[in-house]
Amino acid sequence: MSSNGSFGPARAADWSNVRERLRASGLRWTPQRRTLIEVLSRTNGHVTGAELVERCREVDPGTIPSTVYRTLDVMEDLGLLSHSHGADGREEFHVQPVAAHGHLHCTSCGTTWEILADEAAAVVDSMQRSRGFAVDLSHLSIAGQCAGCSAKPAG
Repeated sequence: MSSNGSFGPARAADWSNVRERLRASGLRWTPQRRTLIEVLSRTNGHVTGAELVERCREVDPGTIPSTVYRTLDVMEDLGLLSHSHGADGREEFHVQPVAAHGHLHCTSCGTTWEILADEAAAVVDSMQRSRGFAVDLSHLSIAGQCAGCSAKPAG
């Protein structure tokens, strides 16, 4: 992720050079890392670490969760994914994000929507102006009720 919180366009080629990028960072190319990279390269959108561990275990039953989580940290450093937190506080990973974004979570129906930078601009700019606070959009999560749920009569 760049310093302004945005990501470059995700490309399939990003996965093809992960091995070299890991080695350039002084990290080994292990069978478990290879399995996780294989799983991540077929994943798009949001996924939890636990879901990734299970997907890796489908390929390699010996997958160790701590290795998956450490490798996820490295993949985030390489810009291939980002992490955020859902309304319930659960950490989620967004694989190959094209742009930093926040999330809206309906506490009634559980639906989640992405908040793009242009939609969040008023809130982000207001926090910067009034408090001098630079918001990390990728960690912005707003819980509330969607239009459909708030229109339902209380019952």
